Amino acid sequence: MLTGSDRDITVRVFGQDLATLRGKAEEVRRLVATVPGVVAPKLDLPPDTPTIEIEVNLAAAARLGIKPGDVRRATATLLSGLTAGSLFQDQKVFDVVVLGVPSVRDNLNSVQNLMIDTPSGGHVRLRDVADVRIRPDPTVVAHDNVSRRVDITAAVDGRDPATVAADIKDRLTGVTFPVEYHAEVVGPATPQWIGRAQASMMAIAVTVAVFLLLQAALGTWRLALLLIVTLPLAPVGGLFAALLANRGLSVASLLGLMGVWALAVRNGVLLMRHWQSLEVDEGEPFGWKLVLRGTGERLAPVLTSATATAVAMLPMVFVGDAAGLEVLHPLAIVVLGGLVTSTALILFLLPVVYLQFGSSRSRDTDQSVGELAPVPPLEASPGRET
Repeated sequence: MLTGSDRDITVRVFGQDLATLRGKAEEVRRLVATVPGVVAPKLDLPPDTPTIEIEVNLAAAARLGIKPGDVRRATATLLSGLTAGSLFQDQKVFDVVVLGVPSVRDNLNSVQNLMIDTPSGGHVRLRDVADVRIRPDPTVVAHDNVSRRVDITAAVDGRDPATVAADIKDRLTGVTFPVEYHAEVVGPATPQWIGRAQASMMAIAVTVAVFLLLQAALGTWRLALLLIVTLPLAPVGGLFAALLANRGLSVASLLGLMGVWALAVRNGVLLMRHWQSLEVDEGEPFGWKLVLRGTGERLAPVLTSATATAVAMLPMVFVGDAAGLEVLHPLAIVVLGGLVTSTALILFLLPVVYLQFGSSRSRDTDQSVGELAPVPPLEASPGRET
C-alpha cells in the first residue's frame, strides 16, 4: 500500500519534464531487462489524449500590433470559457460563461480560423498570429514527493525478488541522470531487501520486553515463559478464517492477529493472577478445585470481552468489501476467527497447563522484595548453659 505497486519489481524514475522523464525511463527499462530473473519489464504510462496546443508567433503578432496576452485571452475564452457573471434563480446561483460553440471548439480548422481583434479595430485569423496544432498529452501525470514519476514494472522468475532488486540498484549507479532526476527501486521486494535485519531486531526486542512485563505481572519467570510460549496459539483461528475467506495475510490481517493476541495475553494474565490470589491470599489448596473455582469466577469477564469484540466486528464482516471497508473487512474476519481459538485456549488449555507448572510451592527460587529467609535455630555449645 505504501509503495503503490503490486509487481515483483518496480523502478520509479523521478523528474520534471515529461519528455526527458520518459526518455530516461526507457533507458532504465532497457537496463532492467538485462538483469537475470527479470521478466517482461515495461513502462507504466497513462494513455495520451489529443490536445490543441496554441503557441503565439511573437514576430507576426508584433507586426499587427497585437499583444501575445490578447491572443491567449481570446483563445482561452472561446475554447475553455470565461466566467462573465452570475445568475440568481430559485435561490440558486448559476455561473454565466462565455464560450465558443461546439462546432468551433471541436474542429482544428475552425480553431485556426478564429478571428482575433486588432488594435486598429480590424480582425485577423488566429493561424496568422499563432501556431495551432494537435499533440498528444497524458491523461494523468503521476506525482510522488512533489516530483513527476514514471514506473518501470517487471515480474521475477527463478530468483529471489530481493536479490534481483539489489542487482538493479547496483546497475542504476551507472546511469547518468540530469539534475533533479533520479531512480529508486520500490515495490514488495523493497521492505524485504532494506528492512529485514531491522525488523528481526525489533521483533526480538519486543518479545523480550513482553516477557519482562509478564514476569513483573506474575512474579515468576516460569509462568511468564509458560504464557509467552502458549499464547501464540491463540490467533490460530484467525489464520484459518483468513485462509477460508481467501484473504491471505495482508497488513489488516496482521493487525487483527495482533489484536487477538493482545486480548488473549490480557485474559491469561488476569486468570493466572486470580489463581495465585486464591492460593496465596485465601489459602485454597492447589489442585483441580482451585483451578475450576478460579476459571468459573473469571468466566463471565472473559466471555463478555470476547462477545463485545465479536459484536463490534460482525457488521464489518456482513457488509463485505464495501467502499471504505477494504481494510476493516479482512481485519474483522481475522479477529472473529481468532476470538474462537483464543477463548478456548484461555478457558480450557491454560488451566491444564497451570495445573502442571503453576503451584506456588513448586515455583523456582523467585522471592518477593523484602521477604526474609527463615533463621536457623541456635545450637548449644559444649560446656555452656543454654
